[in-house]
Amino acid sequence: MARKELDFAQILKQASAAYQRGDLNEAERCCAAILKIKRGHFEALHLAGIVAGRRGRYAEAERLIADAIKINGRSALAHTDRGTALLGLGRVQDALDSYDRALAIKPDHVDAHYNRGNALLALKRFGEAVASYDLAVAHQPKAISAMVNRGNALRELKRFSEALASYDQALAIQPAHVNALNNRGNVLAELKRPLDALADYDKALSFRANDAKALANRGNVLKELQRYGEALRSYDQSLAIEPNDPETLCNRGVALMDARQYERAAADFQASLRIDPERPYLLGQLTHCLRHCCDWRASAEVAERLVRAVRSGKRADFPFSFLSISDSAVDQRICAEVYVRDKFPDALPATPRAATHDRLRLAYMSSDFRDHPIAYLTAGLFEAHDRQRFETIAIALGPDDPGEVRARLKRGFDRFIEAGDKSDAEVVRMIGEVEADILIDLNGHTEGARTAILAARPAPIQVSYIGLAGTMGAPFIDYVIADPILVGAGDERDYAEKVVRLPEAYLVNDDKRAIAEATPSRTEAGLPDAGFVFCSFNNTYKITPEIFAIWMRLLAKVEGSVLWLLAGNETGIRNLKREAEAAGIDPSRLVFAPRAKPADHLARHRLADLFLDTLPYNAHTTACDALWTGLPLVTCKGTTFAGRVATSLLHAVGLPELATDTLADYEALTLRLATVPESLASIRAKLARNRTANPLFDTARSTRHIESAYARMWERHARGELPAGFDVVPLLSTDPTEAPA
Repeated sequence: MARKELDFAQILKQASAAYQRGDLNEAERCCAAILKIKRGHFEALHLAGIVAGRRGRYAEAERLIADAIKINGRSALAHTDRGTALLGLGRVQDALDSYDRALAIKPDHVDAHYNRGNALLALKRFGEAVASYDLAVAHQPKAISAMVNRGNALRELKRFSEALASYDQALAIQPAHVNALNNRGNVLAELKRPLDALADYDKALSFRANDAKALANRGNVLKELQRYGEALRSYDQSLAIEPNDPETLCNRGVALMDARQYERAAADFQASLRIDPERPYLLGQLTHCLRHCCDWRASAEVAERLVRAVRSGKRADFPFSFLSISDSAVDQRICAEVYVRDKFPDALPATPRAATHDRLRLAYMSSDFRDHPIAYLTAGLFEAHDRQRFETIAIALGPDDPGEVRARLKRGFDRFIEAGDKSDAEVVRMIGEVEADILIDLNGHTEGARTAILAARPAPIQVSYIGLAGTMGAPFIDYVIADPILVGAGDERDYAEKVVRLPEAYLVNDDKRAIAEATPSRTEAGLPDAGFVFCSFNNTYKITPEIFAIWMRLLAKVEGSVLWLLAGNETGIRNLKREAEAAGIDPSRLVFAPRAKPADHLARHRLADLFLDTLPYNAHTTACDALWTGLPLVTCKGTTFAGRVATSLLHAVGLPELATDTLADYEALTLRLATVPESLASIRAKLARNRTANPLFDTARSTRHIESAYARMWERHARGELPAGFDVVPLLSTDPTEAPA
């Protein structure tokens, strides 16, 4: 018997040596030899389980180590290793229990503390995870992996400076630790220090050139820097190493979309979806991309799946892109609320504050204080504010832009705060320091949004305006600014915010917008010398097959007419021409306008005869462009905020007759205006008269109404009342002293 035990000890020694040198086959053979003779051999069962775990056979590993524990339940190491197998099986809570048993036996067990932190990290109990990693480091001051993962947990807690310190602690011991460099780069990227992040990724790659994660993260930060060519090369290198990584495929797709390479982007999204069908928001990204391409055959089936997924409460799409897919305000609210709960679960409640300033402090926050449609619309508003009653502050989240638009905006505010290179926490602190009374978010859930700032509640009243044509779905947004057409009586239930209705169009316009004096010739614009010009300068993702079919029927009925569209991307152009040909229309009757400077773009509207709107997502700024230049627009009133904006604009400019209630009426009215010259001439003359006489382009009047809304919001707050919806009374004069109640 002693001899047999001695043989077992020798075989076990061979097994351990084999395992240490990475010869798993030999280690497994040795353990099997022992267990064949003595099934209840603790060390052999334990080591066999460890080997199975190393090979990814977690169920077998857990069973073997559990059998070992039945023999010796006082082994802290066995409980720890069983926990690791349970983690591999996704049984995280069971793993956590196993680590706790190990620590009850041996409180200073470093691996148990470390792996317990990993289990807590997986359970998103980040604070507890930090505590476990702290104990691991306390017992083993050179526990580098614990330092790195502690940094990861601190990052999740948004304790970025502490996360950096944890990574630095690991790097002080091992400067070439690739994971520490990679993860420190991720934190630096979140702190809006992209160049520092890039330096960390490059350093990580200098130690391990084929690190797929570092290459992918490098691509992410280059994408944010809008260095798309370099970003794509970095993604390509990462995918050459790990071709089936769904996250990297998805991120490369986003970079390709940003670079307007929609066809390639769609291929990446489709590949990512095949690998990870449940990946959050991916179905929506694919659908939006296909809509940019006007690939309606592919997008129709995907869009149906997307709507079903949103209705079931899945994280299927981003709120902004869903506006062009859905014609249901109910579904849009579901989409927005699911997104907000996912991305901003720790939003803070409002903090009451008494009035402390002589003037009400309005902080407008946007990443688009630059050459951008939001700036074109709002520049006049900022200039027209009554400085006796209001102090205006810009929180500029985008990069500084040296252009004239930025310069004008800087002149239009009392204070202009550059915050593009500041972290969310820093911006929250800045807004608190300026003691903003009302924070007006002009981004919504659009590109460049920093919604986490709003979730931290830096101002007592927070308002959504212009950026998102729908609900933000966020409990930390108190009000959304609308009008009676956009949100009718009874529609308030579709909004998480309280609805404030301005008496005329909600969309403010700048009555100083310049239109170039020179109008290009039709030849210069690529238009035929004669013939009726239908025009729609909306983005291609707004064009639906139903709307396009109407346009093709109009071209068929109006001899010599053309359809003038914006040249969004080559794939979209190719697909639209194909659809035209399928409808029996010569593709050459589709004319595509290249992008132009704002004043020149406005000037070329003079060459068009009639602007055609889209549904379910209307023209917004593009509709204002048309009406400002004297170009009539025909729309169909939709069922959502985004689908009613053009109707609102037409009422405010005194042309409600151009807003129809059905697509059949939309088509009939357009055909009549295109074939009865007297009718169109009458409309154009009326628009010319109304353009400067009606409220739509009266910036001062719009500003007084908006100021009235802000004042009433603050009055409720000052009385200690909760936010509530209300309608602003129309004013009789633009004199600031006669503002409406």
